[in-house]
Amino acid sequence: MTDEIPIIEVGQTIPDVSIQIKSEEGVDLIETANYFRDCRVIMITVPGAYTRTCSAKHLPGFVSNAGKFKAAGFDKIACLAVNDAHVMRAWGLDNEADGIIDMIADPFAEFSDALGLTRFMGPILGRRSTRCAMIIESGILTKMFMEEPAAFEVSSAQHVLANI
Repeated sequence: MTDEIPIIEVGQTIPDVSIQIKSEEGVDLIETANYFRDCRVIMITVPGAYTRTCSAKHLPGFVSNAGKFKAAGFDKIACLAVNDAHVMRAWGLDNEADGIIDMIADPFAEFSDALGLTRFMGPILGRRSTRCAMIIESGILTKMFMEEPAAFEVSSAQHVLANI
């Protein structure tokens, strides 16, 4: 967590910052207030695209369970990482997430910082978002599945589905 910003808590409004999503047409700059407005979203945050646990377990679990999330009333599934939009798009394509999960790029960690999720993860990764899953309804955080450092338990697709 950053020293200045506490982790967002259930009941709070998602901070309004700019995020990026790349499509075939190019990179779109989107305000989070617009993205999360009038919809129910499950958003996972991961330390980075192409990292071991994120690529082998976290993202694939949400891709394979996307139908179950849609059936549970979710309008969108999003994956946020402190990476650029080009990397997020490529990672999504490599994991067959295109059209299923919105791959949200946070290249300057502004959204992760505003959520209070930024951590220093050593000399290789640097500053990244910690791992978690969030349920966001009409811009309000309604449930948080925060992982302990280096863990992957409570933010898995299976755990989230069992606890919504």
